[in-house]
Amino acid sequence: MLVPLLLVAAVGVAWAWDIPAWREQPLSYWVQASGLALLLWSLLGFVRGLVHLGQQRAADGWDQAREEDSQRKTRRGRRSQQVLGVSVHTGLREAGQSPAAQLDAFLSGTAVLQSQASRQGDGSIRHSYLPYDPHEPPEQVLLQVLNQVLADLAQALVHLADDTPVALLLEIDSGLPEPVLQRVWRHAWRESGIRQSTSPLDSSGLAALDHWLDQRIADRGVLMVVAAQFAPQQSEGKAEAAVGVLLGNRLTQNTLPALAYLHRPELAREPTADALLPAVQQALNWVSLDAKAIKYVWRAGIASELDAAISTVLAQVSMPANAPQGLCNLDALLGHPGVASPWLAIAGATQNLALGAGPQFIFSADNSGQTGPWGMVLAPVPVLLTKES
Repeated sequence: MLVPLLLVAAVGVAWAWDIPAWREQPLSYWVQASGLALLLWSLLGFVRGLVHLGQQRAADGWDQAREEDSQRKTRRGRRSQQVLGVSVHTGLREAGQSPAAQLDAFLSGTAVLQSQASRQGDGSIRHSYLPYDPHEPPEQVLLQVLNQVLADLAQALVHLADDTPVALLLEIDSGLPEPVLQRVWRHAWRESGIRQSTSPLDSSGLAALDHWLDQRIADRGVLMVVAAQFAPQQSEGKAEAAVGVLLGNRLTQNTLPALAYLHRPELAREPTADALLPAVQQALNWVSLDAKAIKYVWRAGIASELDAAISTVLAQVSMPANAPQGLCNLDALLGHPGVASPWLAIAGATQNLALGAGPQFIFSADNSGQTGPWGMVLAPVPVLLTKES
């Protein structure tokens, strides 16, 4: 801009002077013209510098805001829940049998999925059922199972104050009429002796857990999940199972010792290997854990059409994939657990952690209408205490 400004200054000074004076004092004329041009050029440079400084400060402000937003979202994504208690009842656990025997059956690959008579009397169907007297009325069998689940969870709840809020996620899929299910549940709850009052959750499946981590991580209460698939209308390939999981917020719950930390589940948007891979990587990133640190992989409620996709992803991220040493396929052992699928895998992995196993990874679907499977990490408490950022 200096040359155009010099021309403008020369014209301006010449217009201000008369022509004889300009001819008589050419040096003074050019000094004034050059000085005026430099003055205008310096003013423009100063203004440009102010504009640049403002732009730079605005850019720095956006960078800082973006960094703070990224850190805030990362911290939110890395929230986790304490697993405070679990209860698992499947066809691999005889009435009155200890949980250890059932876990041994899981880890050794013992299968009970076979052709046998169903509770509905539909003849021989390939499925598994809870090992209770088949001659008892179905509602009585379900009551016994729910009594066992609530009794197991009550052992943890007894240590919490009576006014501790308990959010209840109750999911029961059964061919029994709804009034019968409600009556059985109310009866089981009365007999449980649990003193805390409950409030139901509106959402279902792992989406409820994801929402809880977003919105209710600072709640003083705990989250109790009771899920069961019992005598489904279509029993072919299905598994009867009843599961209870008690979860607590790390920010507010310090009465009960945590059995494990359950990190945020990540949903694959499509049932393909291409969609599953980033979901698995993100689930691992939430816990800042390398895939090679995973010691055991669980899967439940996953359609057989996804076997190839899961195997591909496990190979890509270098997770254990050989059953039964590093992979427990509950669908192959029991059948499809339906609404109990994610909680069954979480409870089984938690019991495995109690034996000193390392971090576990879970693949599961939950019948909530989501497109692809979920992936999540369950890690022992010391691992997260040292790795969590």
